[in-house]
This record gives sequence, C-alpha cells and structure tokens, in this order.
Amino acid sequence: MTCGIIIRAMDAADLEVTQGLMAQLGYDISAEDFAARFSTVTANPNHAVLVAERGGLLLGLVHIFIRAALEKPVEAVVQSLVVDGRARGTGIGRALMDRAEGWAQARGLPSVTLYSTLTRDDALAFYARLGYAEVARTALLRKML
Repeated sequence: MTCGIIIRAMDAADLEVTQGLMAQLGYDISAEDFAARFSTVTANPNHAVLVAERGGLLLGLVHIFIRAALEKPVEAVVQSLVVDGRARGTGIGRALMDRAEGWAQARGLPSVTLYSTLTRDDALAFYARLGYAEVARTALLRKML
C-alpha cells in the first residue's frame, strides 16, 4: 500500500466501475461484452487484472499478461492501464505499474512492454518517467471475421 492506495485483484463486483474506466479511454464496451472479456482473461493464469482503490473508491486498473513469442523473449505485456481522470497525477498509475512490474519479476520475466497510442502525450510522458523507452513504431491491423 502506497499513500493509502490498495492494489488488489479485480473481481466481478468491480465490473461496472472498471467498464466506466475503460470508457474514459474511449473503449465503449457493453456490460455484457466487458463481463465476458473479464471472465476469459481471468480464467487464464498467465493474465492478471489488478485494481487500485483509495478511500473506498476504485480509481484504476492494470491488465498484464505473459506473452510467449518466437521473435522476441518471453515477457510481460501491460495490455491496459487506466486511472480515473479525477485521480490522474496522484500516484495511482505508478502504484499499478509497480505492482505489474512486481508480478512480472515474480514470474522470472526479463522485461515489461506496453503499447500506447502516439497521440496520448500525457501517457507517453508518464511511461517515460517510469523508465519506458520507445523501441518501435508499428501499425495495428485487423481483419474482421
């Protein structure tokens, strides 16, 4: 716990608040889809979804998982990090990232990687302050099936 911040595993009771947090980042996900995604992610032991609380309010979440790949070392990937807009700059994001990095270290992983939209200047500056450096620029491509 840092400055009254409690980091714990997310549970189903957190779905409504965390769905709202994701919406703050522009991910408008229906309650049904969000619950299904949460169930799928948390059923996999190589994934963790952690939430941050302070003063009884749920103010952030981080989703981290182990990625095995042929072209790069096995490492942890932060899939999503979001802090409530009212609580940004108060240590919630740093506490979540510290816990995510600890999760990766406890599993013997050599690194943590993440993707951030290049137009999110505040997010990029935050990650740089935590020691993350840009190593590539890529395009996300998708084909709907």
